Amino acid sequence: MNLLKVSGSPHVHTDSSIKSIMYGVIYAMVPALLVSIYFFGLDAVRVVLLSVALCMLVEFLIQKYVLKSAVTVTDGSAIITGILLAFNVPSNLPWWIILVGAIVSIGIGKMSFGGLGKNIFNPALVGRVFLLISFPVQMTSWPVPKAIGGTALTDAVTGPTPLGIMKEGLAAGKTVQDIMPQIPDYVQNLMTGFQGGSLGEVSALALILGAIYMLYRGIITWHTPGAYIGSVVVFSGILWLIDPTMYVDPLFHLVTGGMMLGVFYMATDMVSSPMSGKGQLIFGAGAGILTILIRVFGAYPEGVSFAILIMNGFVPLIDRYMKPKRFGEIVKN
Repeated sequence: MNLLKVSGSPHVHTDSSIKSIMYGVIYAMVPALLVSIYFFGLDAVRVVLLSVALCMLVEFLIQKYVLKSAVTVTDGSAIITGILLAFNVPSNLPWWIILVGAIVSIGIGKMSFGGLGKNIFNPALVGRVFLLISFPVQMTSWPVPKAIGGTALTDAVTGPTPLGIMKEGLAAGKTVQDIMPQIPDYVQNLMTGFQGGSLGEVSALALILGAIYMLYRGIITWHTPGAYIGSVVVFSGILWLIDPTMYVDPLFHLVTGGMMLGVFYMATDMVSSPMSGKGQLIFGAGAGILTILIRVFGAYPEGVSFAILIMNGFVPLIDRYMKPKRFGEIVKN
């Protein structure tokens, strides 16, 4: 006689594990990491190594001596937070500010909620926004990249980002057409990496290559990135069509700032993004609209970090109203 076995979820099993997924994301960030090292030299290496080491150390100390729980620092999640935090800061950032960022990212953004799988907000973005508000001068002093053979030559040379140039020019009463000559070949420069900015936002092409790898591995799906990019193109495109002298074209928004980094590596965070495909579409669309609103009408030239964090706060509501229908549910007429 065969007995029917009833067990709790999950009912679908794969070979994937937390560790394999986390290290898959790490591998995807290698192209962008190599580009940042090529253009910023040893400074990039210093920032990334410090950020990763400090994030791992903070998580270890909190789990070992504060929470007195199992130490999971080798699962790769702290490494990802460290790399993403490094990707969101300039290459000349002092070590002590990186330490503050690591403490805030891991201590407040992650462990205060209970650790991996329980945090509401993306930890690296929590750290990045805290640093931006607390240390605005250091966080907006962008070294000008220069292809070098391993020695950082950018300590005393800083310059504005394309978004900063555009924001300042429009605020001064100039038109987009007046400002564009100050940003020569911005598409080519930003695709290849020859443009000032944070470590992880200098090369859109390198980030896209890593994203293709994650899509191929099934680490992320198309829903959030597709909705994010689509809403950015539609919203910024409408503004551009209304007045091209005051609003820049959608391509500029896509390849400048932390757009590609946020779209593929932070908005897709499994813990702080919706579970369902429909929910991810809403999440991505909301983040895209907020990004353009902040960039165009806000005080900061960049809006990706703030937009994703705001949408992180709406994830519980999105998940609640986008739940798939329960199997066998009785529908009342």
